[in-house]
Amino acid sequence: MTACEWQVQLVSGGRFLTDGGAMFGVVPKSLWSRTIDVDDQNRIQQDTCCLLVRGGGRVILVDTGYGGKLSEKQRAWMGAETGAPLLRSLARHGVAPTDVTDVVFSHLHYDHCGGASILPDESDVASPAFPNATHHVQALEWEIAHDDSPELKGAYPRENLTPLADVRWQFADGESDLWPGFRVVPSPGHTMGHQSIVISTERETIAYLGDLVPTSRHFPTLWCMAYDVHLLATRRSKLQLLGQAADHGWTVVLNHDPDRPTARVQRDQRKGFRIAE
Repeated sequence: MTACEWQVQLVSGGRFLTDGGAMFGVVPKSLWSRTIDVDDQNRIQQDTCCLLVRGGGRVILVDTGYGGKLSEKQRAWMGAETGAPLLRSLARHGVAPTDVTDVVFSHLHYDHCGGASILPDESDVASPAFPNATHHVQALEWEIAHDDSPELKGAYPRENLTPLADVRWQFADGESDLWPGFRVVPSPGHTMGHQSIVISTERETIAYLGDLVPTSRHFPTLWCMAYDVHLLATRRSKLQLLGQAADHGWTVVLNHDPDRPTARVQRDQRKGFRIAE
């Protein structure tokens, strides 16, 4: 397969609300609230923008959103969509769950892997949403997600991981090409096993940044999330990936941006990076 054969489309894994302070960490609300609307519960709108990539007989998903297994209490607070948002998005593109050959995760937090399993009708036991797919993630992320340390259980709910125990897995060990023109690149910081995905098509190079740069508001090097487990690593990864995007004219996909899911990047002497004009 040549790099130019990939066809890449954006698909939503569901919109939701989340705490604005958590999304911007140490950045004061007086600054971040100028860039996005915030409600009376300090929540901001978020998307879960996933990728549908097709070519060479493969149907690939990059991340899967939060899925349909949330409790009513969780769904109400999050303002989350009902049912399985990603499956609805795929259906609009004529893709059935059994068509999917591969699922590539940036990392294994609930809003990126929750949609990889479903609760069948009248069942309390979740099963894989994409039973024919090989699932891909960094080996380090898999190890961290399955660590039994109490401080990690909230970050990696077992209801999302247990249903995937028996699917086919392929673990990356650092930077590697999964297929020609489809590369995974470690981008630690949000989690230490986090990876970004760089896809080369005939027209452009697309970098899916996961939670390294969740929205366009996070282009400034120092604007990071409270969820990042290693803040310095996040900043270093941003310098590397956004630097390449700016220097080579890549399109970046911003997983959680409710307004601008894709953008071009340019360097900014004061902030580090910003949306290209």
